[in-house]
Amino acid sequence: MKLSHRLSALSLLGLTVALSPTGANAADKDGLPRKIGDWTLAVSEDGDGCFLTRIYDRPGDTTLLLGLDRDGSNHLTVLNANWSIKPKERLALDFTLTGGSYPKHFAVGLASDDQQGFVTSFEKPFPTYLARSQTLNIARGDVPVERLSLAGSGAAIAALRDCVTARKAPPAKTTRSGDAADGIPRDPFAKAALHKR
Repeated sequence: MKLSHRLSALSLLGLTVALSPTGANAADKDGLPRKIGDWTLAVSEDGDGCFLTRIYDRPGDTTLLLGLDRDGSNHLTVLNANWSIKPKERLALDFTLTGGSYPKHFAVGLASDDQQGFVTSFEKPFPTYLARSQTLNIARGDVPVERLSLAGSGAAIAALRDCVTARKAPPAKTTRSGDAADGIPRDPFAKAALHKR
């Protein structure tokens, strides 16, 4: 497994806007958010996808969020109240799953709900790799950052994919290819429009 492309710090920060748990509509018609074992499934704030959240009971209450959008892009956020990562700080972290690793992988610092952490993105098959793994270990060089159990992630990620599939595509924009049937010309300010009258 390796990252096929690196995202800029600003694009990664933009991904987190859609992850705010407070933005999910509790009265969603799909009954979201809802629990799937230790995971919580919700719709992203912008409605363009869904995300899973799991909170680990340890000092600082580590929070893991995995977001998935309709276009297949994903974003992984890990937060902890005890961490001193600064927003927009650029990081190189080692991520290890049961079946592979991402050494010196790019991440960007952020803060959310009195916790500090980072967000990163992986290639499109990453949620499948996560679903097949028992643990996610994160390190900063020789310093361990987190060792997270992924128990139940298979069922949770299957539900995440179903949630994303259920999101409606935005309505298609209508365009005028020529003079419309309603009599309004494509460009009412063109000289030719005056001569048609």
